[in-house]
Amino acid sequence: MSVVLKAEKRAVRPRSIRTKLRAEGRVPSAVHGNKMENISFSVDAHELDKAIRENGLNAVYTLDLDGKKISTLLQDYQLDTFSREWIHAQFLAVDMNEEVEVEAELVLVGTSKGVKAGGVLEQNIYTVMVSATPDKLPERVEVDITEMAIGDSMVIGDLPKQDGFTIVTDAEEQICAVAELVAVEEDDEAASPAEPEVITEKAAE
Repeated sequence: MSVVLKAEKRAVRPRSIRTKLRAEGRVPSAVHGNKMENISFSVDAHELDKAIRENGLNAVYTLDLDGKKISTLLQDYQLDTFSREWIHAQFLAVDMNEEVEVEAELVLVGTSKGVKAGGVLEQNIYTVMVSATPDKLPERVEVDITEMAIGDSMVIGDLPKQDGFTIVTDAEEQICAVAELVAVEEDDEAASPAEPEVITEKAAE
């Protein structure tokens, strides 16, 4: 999926230019890669927000820069910790015919037999690295866990072959496991309050 973003070239210095752009609702950005020199530009903050919300982080973003179309991926970005407003965005220019590696969300789907039987599901990783041409990159990888019983575990190598992309995370990496719920037994001595010591007159003597 490709999304077109209107981009405008910007000066790099002075630093105050970036502050001015943010105040105008634009995101200071840059693009590099695919044998091209680093180019500094800006995009509309609302347009970028809308594009990511509707298409995800792994979509192909086509920058329309002075009439030139550049196919890119959103490589990195920075948001203000408190206001969540854009500080900077870094794009990577890509060849649409060459595979690239990106991170995708790993989502467990369904309720396992083990959990229904009283077990506890433990998820170990939440993202995986995937490789594909830019137009085939997934935003998320879904893993069906419905057949997992108590005592079962799943690793990357157990996943079926994916359509259009390859998972390149280590095949031995454990995704999740269904463990038996262990009841914690209270120690009788610890659970029972200690009886107060009775001091008799004889003991006092």
